[in-house]
Amino acid sequence: MKRAFKFRFDPSPEQAHELARTFGCVRLVYNMALQARTEAWTLRQERVNYNATSAMLTAWKKTDDLAFLREVSSVPLQQTLRHLQVAFTSFFAKRARYPRFKSKKKSRRSAEYTTSGFRYRDGRLTLAKMAKPLDIVWSRPLPEGAVPSTVTVSQDAAGRWFVSLLCDDRIEQAPAPRPAVGVDVGLGSLLALSTGEKFVNPKHERRDRAALAHAQRNLAKKEKGSANRVKARLNLARVYTRIADRRRDHLHKLTTRLVRENQTIVIEDLTVRNMVKSHSLARAISDAAWRQFRTLLEYKADWHSRNLVVVDRWFPSSKLCSVCGVLAERMPLNVRSWTCRCGTVHDRDINAARNILAEGLSVIACGGGVRPQRESSRTGRPSVKQEPSGVTQGIPAL
Repeated sequence: MKRAFKFRFDPSPEQAHELARTFGCVRLVYNMALQARTEAWTLRQERVNYNATSAMLTAWKKTDDLAFLREVSSVPLQQTLRHLQVAFTSFFAKRARYPRFKSKKKSRRSAEYTTSGFRYRDGRLTLAKMAKPLDIVWSRPLPEGAVPSTVTVSQDAAGRWFVSLLCDDRIEQAPAPRPAVGVDVGLGSLLALSTGEKFVNPKHERRDRAALAHAQRNLAKKEKGSANRVKARLNLARVYTRIADRRRDHLHKLTTRLVRENQTIVIEDLTVRNMVKSHSLARAISDAAWRQFRTLLEYKADWHSRNLVVVDRWFPSSKLCSVCGVLAERMPLNVRSWTCRCGTVHDRDINAARNILAEGLSVIACGGGVRPQRESSRTGRPSVKQEPSGVTQGIPAL
């Protein structure tokens, strides 16, 4: 399978200047091609494809105003036109919104090189238009004998440089020690497993909230366009990246453990986009990063040939007794433990995880009420998803 390996690197001043010029040209070509395709459809009802935009790029390079496009590598410029074509394909297939213009300040700065745009020899990577190889921090080895097919260079808002190498890799398949597990996500406990284990929510954003507020106030005091405002923006970006790095590292460790230890993983389908509209919980939900957790779990389950089952969002996992099947009429968020009328004392999160597991296993065993989930952009394969099923009404003794 194809797998990307991402590393930090420290460019020389000449390399940084060349990459900055490449980023600017990539953004310009993307925006000009998007404008040309939009005008062609709006004015003439004409669809412009990749081949037409590629011919436009050749013509642009011959003009005096855009002659500087010839000074950077042509490979990233062609790749950005291919990315635009993919964006339009996704839009017409109703998988994404209409492509938007790239902003100089808000868009991610990146450039993609194919095999004709770089040289990789003896563990040294040299990009087109550069005389020296990149000074890469090889934090982990590439697969033995691997040769990158695509190289993506990027710079984040904090000014850090990254290079991502796409290589062929083979992941060893090992049997899972546990057949199945149900997972319930939350805010007090980030994860609760059907085995009774709970993982504390680190609340990364809350830990750095004071530093974040200080950096934001410092930025607001600086005059727009000044050098001090640039420094303040970088300081603010460093706080954000520190939060994001810790969150991503923690989620990687959790998802890797879940995938290695369980053959079948059952989770709940949550509409995080709608849930963050709640002003009282939006910040905590965003900090928990439930959508990122699911994305990591999806592609890692695909890597290791695990089964990922997604239970419908309307399944009453918290209100249902996992022992007798009685359904409570009400279960406010402040109720963290409750006693069913059968006498069982439930921890709210663990009980929900056990119900999610039972519902997911019933889907696998019976196949009833199953419909395909929207295809994942990372794995290219749908997970199993279940429609809501009827349950017996009842009232537990809270």
